[in-house]
Amino acid sequence: MTIPQNPASRAAEILSRPVSVNGLTLRNRIAMAPMTRMFSPGGIPGEDVRSYYARRAAAGVGLIVTEGTYVGHDSAGESDSVPRFHGEEQLAGWAKVAEDVHAAGGAIVPQLWHIGMVRKQGSPPVADAPAVGPSGVRTDGTEGTGKAMTQRDLDDVIGAFAEAAAAAERIGFDGVELHGAHGYLIDQFLWSGTNRRTDAYGGDPVARSKFAAEIVAAVRETVSPEFPVIFRYSQWKQDAYDARLAETPEELEAILTPLAAAGVDAFHASTRRYWVPEFDDSDLNLAGWTKKLTGKQAITVGSVGLDGGDFLHSFAGEGATPGSLDNLLDRLERDEFDLVAVGRALLQDPQWAAKVLDGRLDELTAYEASALKTLS
Repeated sequence: MTIPQNPASRAAEILSRPVSVNGLTLRNRIAMAPMTRMFSPGGIPGEDVRSYYARRAAAGVGLIVTEGTYVGHDSAGESDSVPRFHGEEQLAGWAKVAEDVHAAGGAIVPQLWHIGMVRKQGSPPVADAPAVGPSGVRTDGTEGTGKAMTQRDLDDVIGAFAEAAAAAERIGFDGVELHGAHGYLIDQFLWSGTNRRTDAYGGDPVARSKFAAEIVAAVRETVSPEFPVIFRYSQWKQDAYDARLAETPEELEAILTPLAAAGVDAFHASTRRYWVPEFDDSDLNLAGWTKKLTGKQAITVGSVGLDGGDFLHSFAGEGATPGSLDNLLDRLERDEFDLVAVGRALLQDPQWAAKVLDGRLDELTAYEASALKTLS
């Protein structure tokens, strides 16, 4: 008779397995998902930011993906409190963050970000910078006050991502993640709903991938061959949950193949609930399909460790409760994906990884809205 494995022991054993991404060996399969904080006045990460990430690293998180950080382009952001990944003071602050995470035993990559047409006119840090995008169209279908990007605009943004990646390697980070999800600039090119261009950057899925692939290639050329490049993407957008880049695996393959060829080492496939099948006739989620189609490593994310409550409702204080890890572990054992990114559960409980890796699942606490106010 087979004796069932204790769920806590099973979680600890599977999630504690090391994994390598290009030249980076991670101590376990747990990643911290990027979550915007807006706690960096002047775009400079300070002591509280260092402590915030170091605490999670000290508690066992294998890979930390930072909150989104603006690349060095005037139109990249819309807040003076979101950290930037350019500028002497800003990079000096980030160097200290990386140092503290390493001292705690973790690895860390910055998420490099340009918000594109999401930007509101007159917003800091560069108030007179216009919103820019592939066609001057927002994800809700409305034409904003921004402009369609010229070739010079495209080249400038590509250069900004490459410069930020080079800076990340120079100041001691372990890789980079490019934010190509959730309706921001890179995603605006990938999605037909916002990309209405008739030049080489618009049209079929391969053409819509051209801008993203050029960013990846520029980053890959700027950093060392063994320096990991992660690409985060999603089907859904912030104000369009039903939006889809691809309706079929074939369409998804057409979008992702140029990115893989350009130098992506791993894809971070963002979904709202990791257990939901992405296409008909298969139970593979988006990360699973990504790995199958590209052969690249994949990171899954979406209500990991929670009961499936929507994250925007949670941030509004409606809460979410701990959920079973069984389905997640089954998928990991099938090699559907390689890493598991944890967001809200790790946000409210810095010790989440330690409790799981130590087999203390009974100590996982309910998700509390009050934790969102402190982001400790």
